[in-house]
Amino acid sequence: MNRTEFIIATAVILFLAFAAGWFAYWLLHRFTRVSVSDLNELDRMARDLHDAEEARDEAIIYLQQREADLTNQLSQTEAELRATMDALREAQNEVDHLRQELTRARRG
Repeated sequence: MNRTEFIIATAVILFLAFAAGWFAYWLLHRFTRVSVSDLNELDRMARDLHDAEEARDEAIIYLQQREADLTNQLSQTEAELRATMDALREAQNEVDHLRQELTRARRG
């Protein structure tokens, strides 16, 4: 094999290696390419996830406000109950005192 044949054989081998590499690259990208419909689906899923997170955050805020309102209402109701119970005790004491005076007045 002379020098010219060696150069031609090397060029052919390098060209075949280049062609095989390019073909492998083309096949890889052909089968792993993301389609427009897949991208649209991913965008829709991202929007849905974002909307769901916003709804969750709003629900948490609403529940916290509702819990605060109910806690406040419960505190007010308990305060009213204590005041009513105190007034009832005072009325009961007054009734007992009046009964004792009535009993004394009947006796004496």
